[in-house]
Amino acid sequence: MSEITDRHLGWNGCFNARDLGGIPAPGGTTIRRRAVVRSDNPERLTPSGWSALVAHGIRTVVDLRNHDERQGDRWARPADLSTVHVPLDDAGDTAFWTYLWDNELDGSPLYYRPFLERKAQRCADAVAAVARARPGGVLIHCGLGRDRTGLIAMLLLTLAGVGPGDIAADYELSTHRLPGLFAALGIADQSARIRDILTRKNTTARAAMLDALDGLDAEDRLRAAGLTGHDVQAVRDRLLGV
Repeated sequence: MSEITDRHLGWNGCFNARDLGGIPAPGGTTIRRRAVVRSDNPERLTPSGWSALVAHGIRTVVDLRNHDERQGDRWARPADLSTVHVPLDDAGDTAFWTYLWDNELDGSPLYYRPFLERKAQRCADAVAAVARARPGGVLIHCGLGRDRTGLIAMLLLTLAGVGPGDIAADYELSTHRLPGLFAALGIADQSARIRDILTRKNTTARAAMLDALDGLDAEDRLRAAGLTGHDVQAVRDRLLGV
């Protein structure tokens, strides 16, 4: 069974949902299944989609979107789910986002290191939300489940000791899922535009992710921004089941 089929979650209303479980981890282990799931915006989930999410063990949803992106759920969110809002972007920092847009860094891992260097506290807050979630699975999501979600997934997996190649492979899986989401949203598929940008910069999504991870001490960077040692251990316990 392929990794895409094995880890993809066919929740009705989401297109880019997958369990981080099964990714290789240190010592011949793997990330624990049903611990952390990454996805696109779950507001589109149907009643059966929400039921599947709960059946998968999700008990906390960490929403990385800005306040103005939230449109409300199409069908009622189960009452026993906890939702934590951790806006990651800091959209008010227009100078930073203008820099990213002008240099065509948004939409790929090219923006991850600049973002982490400038917005480490927001990244630490998002990781802490996962670390401090109540027992049960945690869903992390943004709009498409690629950029912001990919950044926080990268940091969580790095803290768990997952190797750069496996983190990059997980990021690349979104490429296969997003065309269907773009079609459902009635918007242009961004894939070719981003691929063209990466080609002009003589790189790929995988290489850009590997560059973002090169020399990164995620624990040191996040702890300097306020993540506690207890939080770090809680992430490892959740992902590795130790």
